[in-house]
Amino acid sequence: MNPASSLPIHGVFSASATPVLADGTPDHDAFATHAKALLTEGCDGIALLGTTGEANSFSLAQRMQLVENVIAAGVDAKRLLPGTSQTNVGDTVALTRHALDAGVQASVLLPPFYYKGVSDEGLFRFYAEVIEGVGSDRLRVVLYHIPPIAQVGLSLELTGRLLEAFPGIVVGIKDSSGKLDSMQAFASSFENFSVLAGADPFMLPLLRSRGAGCITSSSNLIARHLRVVFDNWFDANRSAEVDAAQARINAWRDLSNAYVQLPTVKAMLAKRRGHAGWTRVRPPLVELTADEIANVWARMDALEAEENV
Repeated sequence: MNPASSLPIHGVFSASATPVLADGTPDHDAFATHAKALLTEGCDGIALLGTTGEANSFSLAQRMQLVENVIAAGVDAKRLLPGTSQTNVGDTVALTRHALDAGVQASVLLPPFYYKGVSDEGLFRFYAEVIEGVGSDRLRVVLYHIPPIAQVGLSLELTGRLLEAFPGIVVGIKDSSGKLDSMQAFASSFENFSVLAGADPFMLPLLRSRGAGCITSSSNLIARHLRVVFDNWFDANRSAEVDAAQARINAWRDLSNAYVQLPTVKAMLAKRRGHAGWTRVRPPLVELTADEIANVWARMDALEAEENV
């Protein structure tokens, strides 16, 4: 039995990208098609409207509508982990309550990231006011630790205090610090707490350190390989298969970082989904050039050829 399966939230979750129309609004039809494909390809769920999903480039109404429309299109709400944070309590409560009422599995909550150098006490008050503002025992929260982007991190002490204050509500953390020792520290410090790797190369070593799985951008493209690792990492008889899958994961992850990551992932999705509109991004991000896209697509062809040998 997979040891990770006993944790509250576990498995392979895609930090899904958000396709946009020429007017900059979310492309709901393309997103629903993508979400369904991700589940077919091996994802346990979809962490929409996070960093890769350009959440902070959309309005509250657009974010709410994306959640509503993908559920209306037939995606099970229990497979969704939307990002619902803003830099203020009121909007975060509104987004989180909306997601909860829609029936999602959990909400992923960034810390308020505008003010830097804030104390654990200030961060605790933010999370406490959000949780108390939503006011439901049905709420499940996955904290989001991404100091390279937010410049506001979540400490072990703060996490422990939140777990003590809100047992059964705060159930996990996505760690996108880029540091395996940080992920391992969260996993070793708290019982029955889901620690999810925010980068694909870290899922396997984290699983071996009481981790729960991953929420990653490359899973937009390689869920099938992450599925092999998650399902078999604990079986010594499948170690060669797991190692081979991990090597493919690392190669695709390296390609996704060939240029600025998010526009590169979306360029890769344009090829994978056969829909040129996927290359669009929202300001302040800028799409890849035609030459850059051609290079990425050629390298995708090479990787796929190697896998089919």
